[in-house]
Order: sequence, then C-alpha cells, then structure tokens
Amino acid sequence: MQLTIALASLLLLAGSSSFASDAPVMPTSSAEPTLRFIESNGIRMRIAEMGEGPLVLFVHGWPESWYSWRHQLPAIAAAGYRAVAPDMRGYGKTDKPADVEDYDIQHVTGDLVGILDALGEKTAILVGHDWGAIVTWHAMLLHPDRFTALVAMSVPYNGRGPVSLVDGLRRSLGDNFFYILYFQEPGVAEREFDADPRGILSRLYLSPGSPREAPQVTDPKRAAGGWIPRMGAPKELPSWLTQADLDYYVSEFKEAGFRGGINYYRNFHRNWETTPQLADAKVTQPVVFIAGEKDTVIRGASADALRAGMKSAVPGLQDVMLIPETGHWVQQERVAETNAAILKFLGTLKK
Repeated sequence: MQLTIALASLLLLAGSSSFASDAPVMPTSSAEPTLRFIESNGIRMRIAEMGEGPLVLFVHGWPESWYSWRHQLPAIAAAGYRAVAPDMRGYGKTDKPADVEDYDIQHVTGDLVGILDALGEKTAILVGHDWGAIVTWHAMLLHPDRFTALVAMSVPYNGRGPVSLVDGLRRSLGDNFFYILYFQEPGVAEREFDADPRGILSRLYLSPGSPREAPQVTDPKRAAGGWIPRMGAPKELPSWLTQADLDYYVSEFKEAGFRGGINYYRNFHRNWETTPQLADAKVTQPVVFIAGEKDTVIRGASADALRAGMKSAVPGLQDVMLIPETGHWVQQERVAETNAAILKFLGTLKK
C-alpha cells in the first residue's frame, strides 16, 4: 500500500548520549554566516546568510536548525551564490505559533515564499533534508513559479498516496510503538523530550555503526514507554559531531522546546486532506536526490529503485546519489561528497 511521501518518511532516523556540557555558544570557524531576523508569512524568522548571487535556500528537518547546514553555507557562498538557511517555524529563534494547524504544509511552504519576498528575490533553488525535503517537495508543487530547482535529501517523493501516512501506519502497526504515531498524541512527546533534550538528540545524531548501550525498553507496545529509553545511549560521539556541535543543538532546543517541530508530524493527515489537487501533480523542475546508502528512511533501496519510484511523480529528476557507509545526517556525515554533489547540480543550472 502506497503511503504519502513514500513510506520513505517512515523511519526518519536513528540516532547520539548524555555527554555533558551546556555551553550555549555557537561554535566558531573561519567562515561564519550572518544571523539576522526577517518577517515572513506573518512570523519572525531567524536566518543564517552568506554570499551573493542566485539564492539557494536550505531547509532543515527534525530535530535540527539552520546549524545543520553549517558546512554547506560557506561552500555554496564561495561558489557565487547567496546561501540562506532559516530556523524553520517552531525551531531555534524563529517564532513558534501556538496552534497545531499553524504548522501545516500551506503555512510552512508559505514561510519559504515569505523568505524570498523579505530578501527581495523572485525565485530560489531549494535544498531540503528530512522534513525539509518534505516541505521543499511540496513547495515545488504548490509554488512552482518561485522555486526553480531542488536538491532533496533523505526523503524521496513518490506522489500523493491513496491514504494518509498516519492512517496507513495505524492500520499496519496497531498498538505497537512507532515514533510518528507517538507524535500524534497531544503534548506527550514534547514533554518527554523537553525534560531531556540531550538524551533524545544524542541518541538521534549517530552514524549507522555507532556503538550504543542496550536499550532500557524492548517491549514493542506503545504502553511500555516513550522513545528515549527505546534507543540505547551512545558510547561516544560520531566523528562528524563535536561536543561543541551537540552543545549548540541542545542549547537551542532547551530554549525553543520540541513542540513546534513535532507539530509538523501532527499535520501529516491534515496535509493529505487539504491537498487533493496534488493527486496527479508532478515536479517538473530539475531535481537531484541525495541520501546516505544506510539511511533508514530509504530502507535499503538502490539508486535504480529510487529512480523508478520517483519516475512518475518527478519527471524532472536528473540524478540519484547514494553515499556509501552513510546514514541519515548526510550533509553533516559526508560534507565533501554532499557539497560536491550540490555544486555539480548547481553547475547544470543557468545562473
């Protein structure tokens, strides 16, 4: 049975521990973006910005922030582009509206359009990872006059399914635990994560082979507990994540909380209900898809299988790149390969 956004967004992660330190200071480097605030789509958003030229807009996923693109912004700016990465609605220093419905696909894609308007740009090239990929796929469909090309990471697009993702999961999983269904429970997941942001983030930000402790909860039923105890605590940080990086992420979520990001998941069904016009819609703009070969979202699919799955809904697909021995956090795990792939794709487009 086909599910919305391919059953691809099913396994969105698996992930890093309770390494201490609460330093809220952003790690510094020789090339740092400018952080500032803009008004977009009725909310105040924080953006990170570098460079001049055609706009490339980077859209992060869950549970992340603009900082997830810290390695991409300098590289793309140096190549002659205006590289911009916002804290998405509900994250970081960006506003966090109260209502769940304020995080539906119309609002979050509207935020991207609002960023273009605030920056005085008519069009942009999009780069989206995880939930950012879901948002950018829909931005290409809902606002095709504003977004000219897309680099989608981790979550492919197979078209609008016959049932919503949440309905499909409930039918197949029943009373077993699955994080997307857990997130549908009002107030529950954010209460768990807000109480231990380092616990959840450190367990998620891992590579596929990262060593872990044994999980505290192994019972598959939802009634057995939440998500943190189901993931073994890591024994060490992955090589691509420094202590300062983790501390910065933790400090951002300590301030912002997890409710906003989780509300994106609470709109899966609403998004499906409110977009019947996308039943036969196709992404015709140029697209490249990038993922780690071991990313759990693609569930072991080969590049050929991913191409075949996207062929009908994404006729603009130009290439699929799977990076070996790499997991979900591809742009952080494999910086050089990811940057090279983005720059190669940008080079095929007319400036």
